[in-house]
Amino acid sequence: MTANTPEILCDGCGQPATSEHIARRLQRLEWATRYRPIHLHTLLLGAFSPEASAEFLYSPEDAHSGEAANLVAAAGISSAGKSADAIQSEFQRRGIYLTHVLECPLDTQSSGADFLHNALISRLPLLFTRIRRSLKPKRLAFISASLTPLIEQFASAHLGCELALDDGRAFPQDHSNPAEVTAAIARFQDVLAVPTSR
Repeated sequence: MTANTPEILCDGCGQPATSEHIARRLQRLEWATRYRPIHLHTLLLGAFSPEASAEFLYSPEDAHSGEAANLVAAAGISSAGKSADAIQSEFQRRGIYLTHVLECPLDTQSSGADFLHNALISRLPLLFTRIRRSLKPKRLAFISASLTPLIEQFASAHLGCELALDDGRAFPQDHSNPAEVTAAIARFQDVLAVPTSR
């Protein structure tokens, strides 16, 4: 790129986008769209998409880890002998869908706390519109500790759905402390239980 070439920003995360970045975003979007429930009961919301494919719930890789493995555990879905497709289809049948405020992994060169907070804030209007007009969940559950400071904005956005919280906070599925993640998974199991009728 020359100095006069305008910077291209990704429409899924707002970060500067190379052709590889866009290709990966479109791939993740294709994977996720395949398992979007027709009737969405619980929308799981993370701060940003994980870097590793195996940690992305909708990846076709059979061995889930990180965020994806935590969500499978919280949903009480046994992964033994099951393909990724079978696990993802179970989420779909339960009316559970995962998305992220930033639909791409964070660029490692700009991943500080201030950058993340500002990037999340800047994406909220688009996300709120998507939730109201397209996703229309009955319940919204936050799975990233980075979203806890933004919960009040979600509460005042009139999204037309219940907010599922962990004592007023997000369920920290992305916490670096394994004990905290295990405790959060245990508390999160009630949220991901078979949906109640409303």
